[in-house]
Amino acid sequence: MTGFLQGMVTALITPFSEHGVNFSTLEALLARQEEGGADAVVILGTTGEPSTMTQTEKEEVIRFSRAHVHTKLIVGTGGNCTASAVAMTRTATELGADAVLAVTPYYNKCTQKGLVGYYREICGATPLPVIAYNVPGRTGVNILPATMAEIAGIPNIAGIKEASGNMAQVMETARLIRGKCDLYSGEDALNLPILAAGGAAVISVVSNIVPRDVKILTDCVLQGDLRAANRLSDALLPLVKACFAEVNPIPVKAAMALLGYDVGLPRPPLTAIEPQDAALLKDAMETYGLEIKQ
Repeated sequence: MTGFLQGMVTALITPFSEHGVNFSTLEALLARQEEGGADAVVILGTTGEPSTMTQTEKEEVIRFSRAHVHTKLIVGTGGNCTASAVAMTRTATELGADAVLAVTPYYNKCTQKGLVGYYREICGATPLPVIAYNVPGRTGVNILPATMAEIAGIPNIAGIKEASGNMAQVMETARLIRGKCDLYSGEDALNLPILAAGGAAVISVVSNIVPRDVKILTDCVLQGDLRAANRLSDALLPLVKACFAEVNPIPVKAAMALLGYDVGLPRPPLTAIEPQDAALLKDAMETYGLEIKQ
């Protein structure tokens, strides 16, 4: 299927306190995205740290987000156990998600045939649009272009979030799925070229920090104004680089704390940002023109 999603989507962080999820901060973060023009929000994706959350916490976050956001709500449901991913997909459907984002099954390192079967089972568990998520640097599994072309034939596959970092592969995937499902950028540093190659949307981390600017960049590319898009991209790239100085979401959570949001620390085994990277991040934010609150 095509046309489900277009524009700027934020992969939202999950704010924590010593007692669990910080729902008052989550409400503020969701409001910030709507005010910033986000076309959709992803919760419980990689940036949301679902692998360190309990099932009860995940369900509470879905319910709360559904009640407080008026854009499209996309819920991360993938995992390394197909049965668990199917169950989570059913839960997200029942709790009001508009779509699900299913990362490839990590650690198991399945075959390409296994990937097709995995997405068929998830898609069979819901009438909602399903977005495949390819991030081999984190999962050890890569959705090859020919495999994605087969997955794209599943009726409720809406697209693929591409974060392989391999533009040659992205271009081949785009060629093979065009007209069947959509391509989404899953890597902030490549938002502009992936959109220019026919991508329909970006699913961004840095838009936690500057949602309006990532939205404007996305709109410029989709409207064909590449000159303006390049200016915006040039300004954003140092901030993007700083946001990935350590594994996501360590830097972006530190950035949101610098902006005054009580987001807490990432959960173990992730750690607080290292001092040298914190200095790099703060400098990039100040250079960009952001007001540091602490």
